[in-house]
Amino acid sequence: MIRANIEINQNKLEEFIHVLLPEHYDILSENSENDVEISVNFRKNQDVENFDNDCGKLKDSESDNTEIITVNTILIDNKNGKILKEVTFSHKKVNEEYFDQAEVMAKSSLMRLFDKKNEYKWGILIGVRPTKIVGRFLKMGLSYNEINEILEKIYLVSNEKRKLLLDIVKRQEPYLDKETIGIYIGIAFCPTKCSYCSFPAYLLRGKYAERYDEYIKSIYHEICEIGQLTQELDLKINTIYIGGGTPSILTAEEIDKLLKTVKENYNLDYLKEFTFEAGRIDTLDEEKLAIIKSYGINKISINPQSFNEKTLKLVNRYHDREQFDNVYKLAKNLGLEINMDLILGLPRETTEDILYTMDEISKYDMENLTIHNLAIKNASRLNKENYAHEDILDYEKIYKKIENVTQNKGLFPYYMYRQKNSFQWGENLGYSLNGGESIYNIEMIEENKTIIGIGAGAITKLIWFDEEKNRDNIKRLVNPKDPLVWMNELEDRLEQKKSEIKTLFNK
Repeated sequence: MIRANIEINQNKLEEFIHVLLPEHYDILSENSENDVEISVNFRKNQDVENFDNDCGKLKDSESDNTEIITVNTILIDNKNGKILKEVTFSHKKVNEEYFDQAEVMAKSSLMRLFDKKNEYKWGILIGVRPTKIVGRFLKMGLSYNEINEILEKIYLVSNEKRKLLLDIVKRQEPYLDKETIGIYIGIAFCPTKCSYCSFPAYLLRGKYAERYDEYIKSIYHEICEIGQLTQELDLKINTIYIGGGTPSILTAEEIDKLLKTVKENYNLDYLKEFTFEAGRIDTLDEEKLAIIKSYGINKISINPQSFNEKTLKLVNRYHDREQFDNVYKLAKNLGLEINMDLILGLPRETTEDILYTMDEISKYDMENLTIHNLAIKNASRLNKENYAHEDILDYEKIYKKIENVTQNKGLFPYYMYRQKNSFQWGENLGYSLNGGESIYNIEMIEENKTIIGIGAGAITKLIWFDEEKNRDNIKRLVNPKDPLVWMNELEDRLEQKKSEIKTLFNK
């Protein structure tokens, strides 16, 4: 078992071992063959020359007053009490706000103890949003150089991933705005359900088709109610994102009424970005795109996912290259900024298939390109069919190609999130031209400000700064995914949501 002279969150420690040191998972058991003892010491006025190279750099003026945290970790044979291995790891104490530094260092010492210090490019970061840890250090007043050192020495993050992380945070900084809010409107229906999809995406059949008229009226109703509330509270909105599902599955008349409802009920004076996710090419035409443009929408997503038509059919997407090119040209002629999504690792795709897709994507001029790694989510059809994703792709070759294509087109990473427990590859990256960053994507991933969700499956995140805890608090209000359940519960949930929003913004 693991014993320490400081308090370590046992649930987080168990997850840490399970994810990064699975072959040593039995070390958590009281009956393990070996024990680990972690001793953490805090000392001032130390001769820093005695510490190894992992110790954070000290300025000359700091030497006498800086507190040093030293972690000594030993592996003990339970049978005879013999010490099998011992590691010592030191770093200067960053500041009082970094209250969990010793705990993080204790976990980092386990990677050293089991010779895993350089095993993973992301080091000991196992979270979905690694940019948030950089944001945390920036709020403490640390410089990028200081943060880079902490990521290297304490978190064991590789040079490659540290540069990626810090470059993205620098691009995001100008767009993080706590004085405004965002609005998300989710349309729950799709023409077909993509086999990899875990988002709310229902087909217009049977009981859903029978109540569709009620559904679309309910969408208009919730949009209207939330819009009037934002005006009543004088909330400034700088981004609206219409997603799903597939919003472009709506008829031209329905899209017109939805956007008219937004225009009539929201103050759009502070709006910097209005996005419509038109990801399914087979649901778009010139009339719909013209309506979208006429209401001031400036960004759309048209998502090929792959340029291999055999792959698209396998994952239940149905469009051909001619359709895609037609929609692309129409959108360009209307002056809409375009995002395209690609997914790496779709069923039966080879490295060569993905390289072909990258060659084809290079023929288009988009403002944004988002590259996802396939994740088998619980709610997806692939998971229900027990699809096993064989890791046979040459990711080094693929990412080199992605880097060449994006740099040649002037597209650089501006937001990211990781698939849970992905260490070497697997981060989902958004690339954009300078000035073409998606505000909604940045604010949503960073959980920086309140975003109000409308529609089945939409999540409202109420975010405020807690003075006592000196950090942001987040309260999530989740609409039911199933459109029928959402309609049945709409009035009660809407009143609760409005009440929570009023409480937050009337403080």
